[in-house]
Amino acid sequence: MALKMLDAKAAEAFGEELAAFIMKELSQSVHKRDKKFVDKAAKVMVRAARKVDAFKKAEPLNFYKKSKLANAFLWGLKDAGCPHDYADDLTRWLTVRL
Repeated sequence: MALKMLDAKAAEAFGEELAAFIMKELSQSVHKRDKKFVDKAAKVMVRAARKVDAFKKAEPLNFYKKSKLANAFLWGLKDAGCPHDYADDLTRWLTVRL
């Protein structure tokens, strides 16, 4: 039972998957901050929020798993070339959703 509480593989995989999804959708305009980017980002974040909600229903998350998920998400964004300040903003968004 205790080991299952510490098994965060699914949470880490979802964090990486979510980061890849966001970067794929916003890859052309992630360095821009114009109105067109803001509109597109808002639509992508609504879809990402649905993915987060579905994952939370399927996988019970404790503090450790939430931390691992957020960390995998942050580094997935940074590794994909997302600007650090925007990656931090997205990670804050995710932690609030969790």
